[in-house]
Amino acid sequence: MSLEKQKLIMLPGPTNVSERVMKAMTRPIINHRGPEFGKLFLGLREKAKSLFQTGGEVVLFSSSGTGGVEAAVWNIIRKGDTAIVPVFGEFSERLAETVELAGGRAVRVKADYGTTPTLAQLGRAIEGPREFKALFLVHNETSTGTAVQYVEEACRLAKAHDAFVVVDAISSLGGYSIPVDGWGVDLCATASQKCIAAPPGMALVSVSERLLKYLKKSPPATRYFDIARYSDYGSRGETPFTPALPIFYALDEALDELLEEGLANRVKRHEVNSAALYAGLGKLGLKFFAATEVRSRTVVAVRYPAGVDDATFRKKLSEEFGILVAGGFGPFKGKMFRVGCMGLVSGESVDATIGAVEKTLKSIHGVAR
Repeated sequence: MSLEKQKLIMLPGPTNVSERVMKAMTRPIINHRGPEFGKLFLGLREKAKSLFQTGGEVVLFSSSGTGGVEAAVWNIIRKGDTAIVPVFGEFSERLAETVELAGGRAVRVKADYGTTPTLAQLGRAIEGPREFKALFLVHNETSTGTAVQYVEEACRLAKAHDAFVVVDAISSLGGYSIPVDGWGVDLCATASQKCIAAPPGMALVSVSERLLKYLKKSPPATRYFDIARYSDYGSRGETPFTPALPIFYALDEALDELLEEGLANRVKRHEVNSAALYAGLGKLGLKFFAATEVRSRTVVAVRYPAGVDDATFRKKLSEEFGILVAGGFGPFKGKMFRVGCMGLVSGESVDATIGAVEKTLKSIHGVAR
């Protein structure tokens, strides 16, 4: 059976994965209760700590990034608890809904999609009359290509009220630097298939000592996502449940690549290539969905010019140029396309994408200039 030729993946996850990382998944299956796995697990966890810039706990879930966010909510929220949730896109709305599913009350701080709530808006919610247990903040809203610019300041505001701070950095950590210890983030969640450039299947979650103490005293109503349980098992180099072993191997190798490059260098590469994407697509006369001051570095959301059909555009881009981009969803389905600028993104992949977009648009009613 022949494998399909590898396309250039410019999705907002999953991303392109190196041959070195792919090969790692072919390593032998081992006993996940044996010393070989313990060595793999403990080494991987230490590498992940460097990514989060933490000396605290890091928990590894065999799950999607959504699993990491669900874990955050179900570990912290108890029935009747109040959480503040800035809402400015599909994933931040899902986060608020998850708080409610867990029995909590979500105080939504809303902004028009394409923008983010201001720090002043968030401050008014935090200083409001109702006590709150946690701030749940999506750093990078993958659905709209917007990013919150004030994570550190938000942490400071919430900490003044002794609240827990949770940051959803699923599509940003590694493309941005988020020093969780330095900023006082109690829980930060990310996923393997975004800026880390590993295959999908792992959620990585950093946990502060303060939050871990709370979780040990007040166990959550979840077994699979019980963070304190993972911490206890992790101290002896194990996971509570069977791990996705091939993804562990791949993630370990991808973190090696990241640390060899250097976190600061990886962040800078994302910044440079993102600027090139915005500049190049802008020269084609395309308009971006996100307001300039809150544009995401890792997800570029582009409005379709009038007369361009989403399915036709993305099919031609894929079949004729071998490049994959994502469409919009929810109310923006068919109205935008989204380009991922994460993981192994390079100047060559950015140039190829801009050139292919230009040619594709020209072939559809001669749209591009």
